[in-house]
Amino acid sequence: MRLGLDVSGGDFAPKATLEGMLLLIPELIRGERVVLFGDEEIIRNYLDSAVLNSGRVEIVHAPDIITMSDKPIKAFQSKPESTIVKGFEWLKSGKIDAFSSAGNSGAMMVGAVHIINTVPGVIRPASLVMIPKLSGGNNIILDVGTNPDAKHDVLYQYGFLGSLYAHNILGVENPKVGLLNIGEEEKKGNLLVQSTYQLMKDTNTFNFVGNVEGRDLFSDKADVVVCDGFTGNIVIKQIQAMYRIMEKHGILDEYFSRFNYEIYGGSPIIGINQPVVIGHGISSPLAIKNMMLLSRDIASSSLSEKINLAIKDVAI
Repeated sequence: MRLGLDVSGGDFAPKATLEGMLLLIPELIRGERVVLFGDEEIIRNYLDSAVLNSGRVEIVHAPDIITMSDKPIKAFQSKPESTIVKGFEWLKSGKIDAFSSAGNSGAMMVGAVHIINTVPGVIRPASLVMIPKLSGGNNIILDVGTNPDAKHDVLYQYGFLGSLYAHNILGVENPKVGLLNIGEEEKKGNLLVQSTYQLMKDTNTFNFVGNVEGRDLFSDKADVVVCDGFTGNIVIKQIQAMYRIMEKHGILDEYFSRFNYEIYGGSPIIGINQPVVIGHGISSPLAIKNMMLLSRDIASSSLSEKINLAIKDVAI
């Protein structure tokens, strides 16, 4: 397996990305290697000869960088030698099995949708994050920003996509899928949530357990929580902010320490034809390592292929 990494992506690149890659190497198994996309001279000057000659690392020279301020679509046209463009070209051609970056998230989405393409039948791909449960393990929430204006049929598919992810990546049998709302009752919520509920309530495609409220995010009520990207992005950033406040005041315990984003590495984009993971812009070496491990888990599970097979039986 070959895992692609954007060396230039992130606020602390290339130091953080290369140090993260060094943390990853001891956890690679036979036949696995990392393909680094970045300025070859910078990479070679940073890594020692033992790493370069280990057979675990391959370098693809990509001197340009799509910065955080670049407009994604325009950058793909004007910077063909950038790390993100090169990474997606290699992913599309099958030269790598997964691609990860903590760089420009908009550019990563453009590459995922327009170069890798969505699985046939998937209306819109989604990004997701994991939320620690009080009882142990994790729930997932999607979407967290990819589609802020999603419609009811898209949210229905998110239930399906999230269920497949929870089963194949987290190992949850028959995952419980909940719809994020302001109350448990069927008639609660805005028109989007109400119309989505009507699609979900009689489905045989996934295990729908009804509406869930914000207070249920950390419980066992649902393994998968579905919402539009606007709502999901606000929820997850609020959670991240509370973690930082608790960390600053020194009141973290074993449970709340699990909210550290570094543990999870990044947000996978699901519903596309190849594994793509987007990391946080402030990713540390530990976050980079875990982002890469997540991309390996998704690639190893053949999630995209399983979605491709299963989506044919999904009717709205």
